Amino acid sequence: MKKITYIIAIATVFVATSCSDYLDSENLYGKNSENFYKTPTDITEAMSGVYNAIYLPNAMSEEQMAANLLDNVMLGGGGPDDKAAKWVDNFEDPLEDTYRDMWVQSYYGITRANAIIDKTPAADFSKYFTTKEEAENFKKQAIGEALFMRAFFNFRLAKFFGGVPLINSLDADRTVARASYTDTFAQIATDLKAAIESLPATPFPSIPTSSYGHANKWVAEAYMARVYLFYTGYMTNIEQKATTDLPLVGGGKLGATEVTAYLNDCMTNSGHALVSDFRNLWPYSYVNKSAGKTVLPWAATENLSWAGQDGVTPTFGTGNKETMFVQRFSFGDWQWSNGPMYTNRLALFTGMRDNSLVPFATGWGMGTVSPKLWNNWADADPRKVGSIIQVGKAEQGTDGYKGDKGDHETGYFNKKYTPIQHPNAANSNVGMFVQMYKWGNTDMQLMHAQDFIFMRYADVLLMHSEITKTATGMNAVRSRAGLPAVAYSLDAIKEERLHELAFEGIHWYDLVRWGDVATAFNDSYPVRNSGKDATYSVKYRAETKGLMPIPETEIRLSNGVYTQNPGW
Repeated sequence: MKKITYIIAIATVFVATSCSDYLDSENLYGKNSENFYKTPTDITEAMSGVYNAIYLPNAMSEEQMAANLLDNVMLGGGGPDDKAAKWVDNFEDPLEDTYRDMWVQSYYGITRANAIIDKTPAADFSKYFTTKEEAENFKKQAIGEALFMRAFFNFRLAKFFGGVPLINSLDADRTVARASYTDTFAQIATDLKAAIESLPATPFPSIPTSSYGHANKWVAEAYMARVYLFYTGYMTNIEQKATTDLPLVGGGKLGATEVTAYLNDCMTNSGHALVSDFRNLWPYSYVNKSAGKTVLPWAATENLSWAGQDGVTPTFGTGNKETMFVQRFSFGDWQWSNGPMYTNRLALFTGMRDNSLVPFATGWGMGTVSPKLWNNWADADPRKVGSIIQVGKAEQGTDGYKGDKGDHETGYFNKKYTPIQHPNAANSNVGMFVQMYKWGNTDMQLMHAQDFIFMRYADVLLMHSEITKTATGMNAVRSRAGLPAVAYSLDAIKEERLHELAFEGIHWYDLVRWGDVATAFNDSYPVRNSGKDATYSVKYRAETKGLMPIPETEIRLSNGVYTQNPGW
């Protein structure tokens, strides 16, 4: 059973506080920053704490949820009382702390990563391994992984908030002001460079399944390209300070040549590759015949076969070489604190509201899909129907759809991340992952174990084309979709990224870095709002520069050290 063990490392108890005397109480664990980080088990536990910081209690604060709602191809949706989704969609923050969980958890992750970065170099792991080389490789892996994760969290913060306080060691001043945008990205790039140099060049097919979901050299190289494109695009098109270089701490820089070299290394040596069919990346392609019948005729007719989400030797599926870095999800439980945050709430919240069909189960109906995207997407591209649920279609299993259940209904929903259910042996419709992993709790809010993909190889190819201004990578992605080759142009790469990466939490950032946000929100659509005809329209506020508000609670706690972003 794919059941992720979430270890909140003992170490995180003491590294997440800023003062050693914060609590005048007995340490019942017998562990502290001086006697921890001494064994491989210590490091493994500490690293679990780092990854745990990806998960957020507030779903609207999750990067993938917020970035999709902010995007111009997704509407707010939900029910009449689902106001938070509509606020995010409308560039509003009446609660003043919508994104606080992202801020707080990111700094938990940074602090926990700092502890590994600071403490691991002095540790001697030789007695735990057969050779000194093995011990040294373990150390380099741990440090490199922690450096990547610190960059990951800082990048998450920077995309949303701009320049942020840089906390780079356990004993760093935690009252510092926000760094400049340039200095923030210099730290991110420097950490990624160090991670790339520290992490082993193990081809992906040789990485054990037990390490699936962890960062590695190839992920770090791919993220360097994403950071490069975002920073140079943002500075050029939003700040109007044109640049083609990504800064490093100390005055160095990385240009297109250096970043391309990282991508070339990834493409040549990583072992990652595109799966044969784009649609096989998503759980709806899993044609489950265990109930004695084909549960999704369309998937069977199209000869789809789910690649799975556990690497090249998955528990279920045919093997997935394309997915590079994910947020792993398991099942939640109401009996433990914040249990629901360990399930995929993007799937839950964007599923069709109050409709329980096969294969598409019920959700909250948020993030309905823009009809403009559907209408402008060529029918010849299989990714269109592979990415969007169209209601009222028997071949899709949606002919039983009942409308007027929520707001911003357009007749289109996200298909990549949506609840999937199949009939079980008793002919009851039960969630796909519940059946696969024999989960006893069928609560519709707790049963979404689909991984969220942060990075996949298709994006590596598209980023390579955009940076080099060549069509090879882009056309490889198009070829996988059965589409003819095209010449490189920025417009072509924009369209290709939209169609390949729709609803994966990436397109919003593309709009920002390209400077397209100023014109991307000028459309209006007819929608149904809980049974009533309405018109949907969202206006981007240019004064925000594509940034979200610093949580007001954090501003107050800083005693005025933090300043609010423009427009908020």
